[in-house]
Amino acid sequence: MASQKFRKTAAICGIGAFASLIPLGVNASNAATVKATTKTTVKKSGTFLGAAYQTRYGAVQVSVTVKNGKITKVTAPVYPVGTFRDQQINSQAIPLLEQEVIAAQSSNINNITGASFTAQGFYISLVSALSKAGLK
Repeated sequence: MASQKFRKTAAICGIGAFASLIPLGVNASNAATVKATTKTTVKKSGTFLGAAYQTRYGAVQVSVTVKNGKITKVTAPVYPVGTFRDQQINSQAIPLLEQEVIAAQSSNINNITGASFTAQGFYISLVSALSKAGLK
């Protein structure tokens, strides 16, 4: 008989604990709806410029255009072009990195072999820009 009493008490305590987590003015039937709607975030739109990152060969900076939370355009207005080799590498690497971001819709992009420093700077600036946009 004592074990039945314990179960009833535990059940009542459990309901009390649940009820105390529901905001005032919300009944149990719509508590799940209120909880789900409070976690939604406003999706930003606009163009966001990431912080410039200084690599061994020069600065890299990324600009991201976002419309309703979707990445629509990525550019690198600043990247190393000081030598012929910089121009040669980055003329191939930058467009590939930009395409990767559009395809991934995030900062989850691959490195570019032969352009490791540019790719690293691009990534760090990209993360900064996406953070300003409220994305990852």
